[in-house]
Amino acid sequence: MKRIAISQSNYIPWKGYFDLIAGVDEFVLYDDAQYTRRDWRNRNLVKTPSGLHWLTIPVQVKGRFHQRICDTGISEDDWPLRHWRTIELNYARAAHFDRFAPELERLYRECHETRLSEVNRRFLDWACATLGIRTRLTWSSDYALTGDRSERLLGICRQAGAAMYLSGPAAKDYLDEAKFAAAGVQVAWMDYAGYPPYRQLFGEFQHGVSILDLILNEGPGAPAFMKNVRPDAAPA
Repeated sequence: MKRIAISQSNYIPWKGYFDLIAGVDEFVLYDDAQYTRRDWRNRNLVKTPSGLHWLTIPVQVKGRFHQRICDTGISEDDWPLRHWRTIELNYARAAHFDRFAPELERLYRECHETRLSEVNRRFLDWACATLGIRTRLTWSSDYALTGDRSERLLGICRQAGAAMYLSGPAAKDYLDEAKFAAAGVQVAWMDYAGYPPYRQLFGEFQHGVSILDLILNEGPGAPAFMKNVRPDAAPA
């Protein structure tokens, strides 16, 4: 029974996003969707001594007109170095920073992509490899999209040959489960409750921060603090 999940690409997203990826056989990056401001598409949170801090990729936004995520360009060239310096400054004391710093710094310094989708995919691929997640990542543009939101998602599932669609709980507001059932596609809902805390710098524990926080603090042990990633999945 092939399992599939479909979601917009996010920048260095939190652990729950990667559990969604790890819970399926194919994860479709739905970047044909409209770009939304002040969302997770181009920013995420890291911890600092003075509290949570946004790492934001500067992007070109064309007024109020419909703009797809895949068409959203980067507006500045020096953001990768700024982000890396913030990560280096605030995570230098993390238990596994020295282990991952060289490859993470190289990931930022060699980031020359001009589209947000491409940047997000760059970091998603790295994090999946680091966590030992082997799910196939594809693009919504690989599929024919027609109809309303539910019909588009169902269309991707049917074209991909999926028998089960794993969705985040926010989609309960609009997903037409009856249409999926009629097409023979089972809908399952990701549960983000009950994550255990892990070693974390700077005060009160925060679950909703970038996956970098978990990787730099727990290293190869990071999957033990996730739901769908095997504890022995990450490379030793």
